Amino acid sequence: MITDSHLRSDLQIISKWITTDSRVLDMGCGNGALLNYLQQQLGVFGYGLEIDQQHIVDCIAAKVNVIQSDLNAGLAEFDDSSFDFVIMTQTLQAISRPDLLIDEMLRVGREGIVTFPNFGHWKTRLNLTLGGRMPVTRSLPNRWYDTPNIHLCTIRDFEKFCQKRNIVILKRAVVDISHQPTLRTRLFPNLMGEIALYHFKREIH
Repeated sequence: MITDSHLRSDLQIISKWITTDSRVLDMGCGNGALLNYLQQQLGVFGYGLEIDQQHIVDCIAAKVNVIQSDLNAGLAEFDDSSFDFVIMTQTLQAISRPDLLIDEMLRVGREGIVTFPNFGHWKTRLNLTLGGRMPVTRSLPNRWYDTPNIHLCTIRDFEKFCQKRNIVILKRAVVDISHQPTLRTRLFPNLMGEIALYHFKREIH
């Protein structure tokens, strides 16, 4: 059985936002560790979407329901309100149209959860200001020409996006590269936070 100590620290944060016996879709689920944990600990019913063949094999071995899927193709195979939670970790910045995919997340799910590297972190700003070059940092380790990240944003960017799209932020966690909250990330999230985690839903008028 997977315990908290075996789960990646950012996934531990997310698991605390999920309710017992809920329906969960994990987009880009990797080896299925989060869904496996949620199934064992919270009794959720879930599906994972994954494109990597080895990760799909890992999911099957872990008894996690998995569908081979390219997230850029959207979620047309799922009906409205099929899930309670739709999760996408460390993938938002690599999607061709993250705005449309978030709309899809909130179509098929009651609530959404995303995580992404914060481009507003002070080291990123320093690299751009003093070096005049695209930054390479712990949370953004690739160079400009070989990075999968095509839509980088800051914490303020994402929150402004949510405001304009009538999306209500339910919970936020801003952490360092080890996915740990600190006093600095709490006081100055957009400047000191390296990774942002958001739990949100569509505003209902």
